[in-house]
Amino acid sequence: MQIFKRDKWNMINAEVQGAKIVVREISDQWGEESHTFVSRPEMMHWATERFTPERFNGTEEERLAILAAFKEV
Repeated sequence: MQIFKRDKWNMINAEVQGAKIVVREISDQWGEESHTFVSRPEMMHWATERFTPERFNGTEEERLAILAAFKEV
């Protein structure tokens, strides 16, 4: 499931693999970073910490759309 995509080098994808959720962040600056979660609450905790208004470089609407997409996983 695609959570966010700015271009072909900046995106976040999530996929459910059995009991695990794997989130992949792909960035033109940092490459690919993978996070594995064993529960949805754990993933949502990470997402809310990762996408705080202070740390997110984008509009508030984009940030809320990303968090809403995480809730749909």
